[in-house]
Amino acid sequence: MENQKLQLMGYTKEVASMRAEQISIFLENKAGRLAEVTAILRDANVNIRALSLADTTDFGILRLIVNNNELAESVLKEQGFTVGKTNVLAVEVDDAPGGLNNVLDPLTAQGVNVEYMYAFANPHGKNAIMIFRFDNLDKAISILKERSINVIKGEDVYNL
Repeated sequence: MENQKLQLMGYTKEVASMRAEQISIFLENKAGRLAEVTAILRDANVNIRALSLADTTDFGILRLIVNNNELAESVLKEQGFTVGKTNVLAVEVDDAPGGLNNVLDPLTAQGVNVEYMYAFANPHGKNAIMIFRFDNLDKAISILKERSINVIKGEDVYNL
């Protein structure tokens, strides 16, 4: 559904399909809150594919790639959690010295900033997969395509 919205906004089907949707959950920084979220998702049969947890003294932001965003968002909101959605890119990175720089260098050269990133388990391949949030997703997609760097389609990310 997200890809259909992006296509209506003028994005090509190919560019729209390269985006993955991440959910972000805002958590109080106290014992048990992370386990509460993961239990809610477990009970709804939602599989967590990748995650990142950032915290401050009072709260944290849990960023997730899951196999069913709509269900995850719904069950978490039902339990009173604040949930947001963000478009990110899943990029295949050579699992070798300098592999990450092969992705970052051309983006940096053209002024694209990485707002945050985190790793994604890749049980099917020899390369790493990184989830990136860029300040200019469209420009990042264009640069990565020019360099023949594999951006994994959103629909494929949820099923890895």
